[in-house]
Amino acid sequence: MTWLKAGRLRMWQGGAMPTQSTPSARSVITPESTVGELVAARPLLARIFQKLEIDYCCGGKQTLAAACARRGLDPATTVTLLESAAAAQIAGPAEVDAAAMNLTELADHIEATHHTYLKIELPRLVEMADRVATKHSWRDARLPELAEAVSTLASDMFSHMHKEEAVLFPLVRQIETGARGDISAPIAQMEAEHEAAGGLTARLRELTDGFTPNAEACNTHRALLAGLAEFESDLHRHVHKENNVLFPRALALAIS
Repeated sequence: MTWLKAGRLRMWQGGAMPTQSTPSARSVITPESTVGELVAARPLLARIFQKLEIDYCCGGKQTLAAACARRGLDPATTVTLLESAAAAQIAGPAEVDAAAMNLTELADHIEATHHTYLKIELPRLVEMADRVATKHSWRDARLPELAEAVSTLASDMFSHMHKEEAVLFPLVRQIETGARGDISAPIAQMEAEHEAAGGLTARLRELTDGFTPNAEACNTHRALLAGLAEFESDLHRHVHKENNVLFPRALALAIS
């Protein structure tokens, strides 16, 4: 029987690395639709337009066909891409049975699903929050605080994920193969960081009136709010899998 070495756990002492509404039936995606109205109806489509380098904010009045022509894209293929993304958003994420997974499978799933999502999404949210605060703080004095909170949350989450991927999850995998030891301290630290992330996310909800855009919000602002609402939903599922499934089972096995 192998005992976990304390050296790994000392890493915890130092620093670390760094609802959307359902689209209405009236918002059919066609080449004649304007880019702006598509994002207004389905704000999370903004990330598709960003990947395609189509301006949906200041260029929101252009038709999809015109935007595709400027980017050298096939309109029919682009419509299919947008329809697939919209359908996936309506369906929501496919959930797994975390309780049916072993510890290694669950740690792998969390990294591949939730951590990968955060590594892609958080920089996008930070960039949009900064842009909206710079351009529209005259209209809403809360926007600079919102941008700062999003930046802080992103930094905290990258640090948190690094700790899990570099230290805790490797220990969990070792425990499943027979290693034993006390991992209560790093798990307690992770749970405290989950609580802090939840508090910051609650503050984001307060600053945005429940992630609800007002009538004057531009498409970038709407996309930001939709992204933050999606982040909150993912965070709840992410933390549930760790706090309520992975951590209790790993703690019990580590001292068995």
